[in-house]
Amino acid sequence: MLAEGALEPGTPAAPAAPSPARVRAPASGNLFRPISAEDEEQQPTEIESLCMNCYRNGVTRLLLTKIPFFREIIVSSFSCEHCGWNNTEIQSAGRIQDQGVRYTLTVRAQEDMNREVVKTESATTRIPELDFEIPAFSQKGALTTVEGLINRAISGLEQDQPMRRASEETIAERIDEFIVKLKELKQVASPFTLKDEALVITHYNRTSKQEEMLGLQAEASEEKPEEDDLRNEVLQFNTNCPECNAPAQTNMKLVQIPHFKEVIIMATNCENCGDRTNEVKSGGAVEPLGTRITLHITDPSDMTRDLLKSETCSVEIPELEFELGMAVLGGKFTTLEGLLKDIRELVTKNPFTLGDSSSPGQAEKLQEFSQKLDQIIEGSMKAHFIMDDPAGNSYLQNVYAPEDDPEMKVECYTRTFDQNEELGLNDMKTEGYETGLAPQR
Repeated sequence: MLAEGALEPGTPAAPAAPSPARVRAPASGNLFRPISAEDEEQQPTEIESLCMNCYRNGVTRLLLTKIPFFREIIVSSFSCEHCGWNNTEIQSAGRIQDQGVRYTLTVRAQEDMNREVVKTESATTRIPELDFEIPAFSQKGALTTVEGLINRAISGLEQDQPMRRASEETIAERIDEFIVKLKELKQVASPFTLKDEALVITHYNRTSKQEEMLGLQAEASEEKPEEDDLRNEVLQFNTNCPECNAPAQTNMKLVQIPHFKEVIIMATNCENCGDRTNEVKSGGAVEPLGTRITLHITDPSDMTRDLLKSETCSVEIPELEFELGMAVLGGKFTTLEGLLKDIRELVTKNPFTLGDSSSPGQAEKLQEFSQKLDQIIEGSMKAHFIMDDPAGNSYLQNVYAPEDDPEMKVECYTRTFDQNEELGLNDMKTEGYETGLAPQR
């Protein structure tokens, strides 16, 4: 549970510009003196300033002091004698340290509630037993005790309860129950953690996000590797339209497919004739083994599976006695439904299977094929969908990942000589190709 906005009632009373009318200087000597109740010379500086509650003049008191075994801090306190408003906060007077620090305390006895705490506004406070957290920068800094931290959180949660009870009664009741738990912590009926072992101090290196919150580095890092920039950037290069040969632009993007590999998606849009084409290529090498993926389509939800068909992949649907060879339709990154619709459009709109050149009865067969394909897309007909890619660069989404999909079978196989020949691998030599080469003149 987050205690966001858990501020003390004095938050609006931040001091405004000081008035020179009432200023009492601190005692002479060291600027930051160790905090002590016995040091009578250590007096705060009083500055007359504007109350942001009633807009009359109040008094801001500043005390420059040093916490033993810690560092210098500035304690500021504002009070208004006219409306009774008051506010206190602390600020660090030193530089931001090289490392962050984490204090972990297990509160076991009532004496632990009296431990002094210096909490800056950039500190996060957690009580794991209640799953409770006060985020950084949600409260002003404070010089208080462990009990004071809890009281401060209770005050912040209680301040808007009357409005919540009127508008959101259920939420108000849950907050009331949580406030009771916080009040029970003050009795130390059982140990709780602020964490393990009585007190543990841990120094750690800040994350980039924490550095940004403290203003120690720019929000956008300028030292990102060039490779990461390419992954998040759409590259453009000039080309010609394949239809009208007019100048056009091709967009290219590197995409990481989960549980698979990187692919390159290219899309060309011609403003002259309106032609649009897209193509997908594998971002890696040819795999050592070929891949055959078999999916048993049993539900309409199977149509939403992501699919990558490389240009070396063939497709087969045994129930329709249909087979689509390599390079047909090119590379595609789509869904199973999208690929089946592309297949239907390719077959039914082929000019060589229609018109005067078509054989008798071919139109009826095409219509029957189209109807069965529609039934598969709608989920009313079960079928097997097989992708066979000798290069191993095709992919069909496993909706149960990382577990095995009961309806999908992935087989890896050794390519035949003919398959290697089609891929140009038989004549490809990447190791030891320098040997045996005679110098040519």
